[in-house]
Amino acid sequence: MAISWADFERVDMRVGVITDAQPFPDARKPAIKLAIDFGPLGVKRSSAQITERYAPADLVGRRVVAVVNFPPKQIGPFVSEVLVLGAYDERGEVILLRPDFDVTPGARIG
Repeated sequence: MAISWADFERVDMRVGVITDAQPFPDARKPAIKLAIDFGPLGVKRSSAQITERYAPADLVGRRVVAVVNFPPKQIGPFVSEVLVLGAYDERGEVILLRPDFDVTPGARIG
């Protein structure tokens, strides 16, 4: 299904830096709770089903790409504010997207 350029422009994707990552045992599927610094947008929270490839301690300081203009989503006792983006590998596991070079937190993707 094709979308218009105007549709694409409505999706606000930004680079953020993970500042905290904790196990999320209350999630229905294994997940990690993330705090992500988006510079001028502040720190936002996300729940990510990435436990097959990533340990919480290895994520802190990592740059990620996320959609920041979805409405918040209640996931059990946790509110996820952004959607961290990744690609699925051949086993269906998520590989996080990140820029090749360090860019300022909050930088727009376009």
